[in-house]
Amino acid sequence: MEYPDGTRGDGLPAVLADPGRLAALAASGQVGSGPEPVFDDLTRLAMTVSGCKISAVTFVGESRTFWKSVPFLPYTDAESWQNAVGDSFCYFPVGLNAPFVVEDAEKDPRTAGHPAIGPWGVGAWAGFPIVTTDGHAIGSMCVIDDSPRAWTAQELETLGILARAVSSEVNLRISLSTARIALQSAENALETSSALARSLQESLLPPVLRPVPGLDTAARYLPATGDATVVGDFYDLFQARGAWWTAVMGDVCGKGTEAAKVTALARYTLRADAGEHLSPAAVLDRLNTAMLAQRAPRFLTAVQATFRATSGGVAGRVCLAGHPPALIRRADGRVQRLGTTGTLLGVLETVRLTDVRFRLAPGDLLLLYTDGACEARPDPRAAGPRRRMFDEVDLARALAAGRGLDAAATIDHVAAALSAHHGGWASDDTALLAVRVPHRP
Repeated sequence: MEYPDGTRGDGLPAVLADPGRLAALAASGQVGSGPEPVFDDLTRLAMTVSGCKISAVTFVGESRTFWKSVPFLPYTDAESWQNAVGDSFCYFPVGLNAPFVVEDAEKDPRTAGHPAIGPWGVGAWAGFPIVTTDGHAIGSMCVIDDSPRAWTAQELETLGILARAVSSEVNLRISLSTARIALQSAENALETSSALARSLQESLLPPVLRPVPGLDTAARYLPATGDATVVGDFYDLFQARGAWWTAVMGDVCGKGTEAAKVTALARYTLRADAGEHLSPAAVLDRLNTAMLAQRAPRFLTAVQATFRATSGGVAGRVCLAGHPPALIRRADGRVQRLGTTGTLLGVLETVRLTDVRFRLAPGDLLLLYTDGACEARPDPRAAGPRRRMFDEVDLARALAAGRGLDAAATIDHVAAALSAHHGGWASDDTALLAVRVPHRP
């Protein structure tokens, strides 16, 4: 018999050992599997249509044939429901990747003397390949008559339709299995990506704030709900020069690796220049120049405060670069806006930046924040009337309500107010940083 790709040494079709075909067979999940009603229904229908006493669905490996549906045989176990690949006719449709029809098995030169004739009582045999969507024949559906017979065209057409139904069922399972594997791979990749994003985000923020002698400080980063990407909110607190310290907060436009690059550039530049220039406006202007020189892919807003402790509290200067104003909560609970609106960074060569002086007395607190704290949108999924945005007025009110709290407790109080307003669904990332002058003992 001529097979499309020839035969191997034992006379069986060489395609049985084809790696692609064997991979498709493995992907079907049918090797060694037990009977199932969906296949048994089709083989019983084949028996009814053809008038044969035996019909079978089998899957053909390289050296073994695995039975899937043989209604007249009781199922015992997977080991007993298989045989050597040469001990049945099932490899014929697989080798040909086409129907194989025999009217008299004993006399047909293709099957005369075949070892399957006696054990299976083969008088006539008709089989059709089970084919995957990528064209691999991985098994066969057949009917066996115990006497020689001529198959009618209608019988063969119906058997072909039933074999295609088996192929469709198998291919559906392959598709579902592939989809599940792809979904699991995507979930694993997402989990890995999320972990990397979290690690990168954490690396762009100081793990703990460096203690400032004589002052009480705290900071927190609040990620947006369900957001696993790296974002551009950042903050830092470090010693600039001598008694002078710098607190800075920025918000890079966009998310992802491009935002992370700009965040890293900003933090490095601010730390490098803050020791040379005690004017926040000068430092932010240098950052703007560096961003343009490095062709930064994102712009940013920033607020920087440079300050030192005095005998009466704190004296310093603050500068806004397109950023929301800083807030001062006085010891008596009054809240004041601080800063003059300036130009955002990374777009224009010439920027307008202004230093504004400030003082903090014992009990006063300075709050820096990103726009997630003053533009918090309500959960769009929440039922009922749509709530308004948590704005600067709400933020100032929440800050005032925390009168008497230290820096850490104030941050907690503001974060809780945000969460209460949006019901635990954060529309944007938020960074908060507080510097407070404790009351003298």
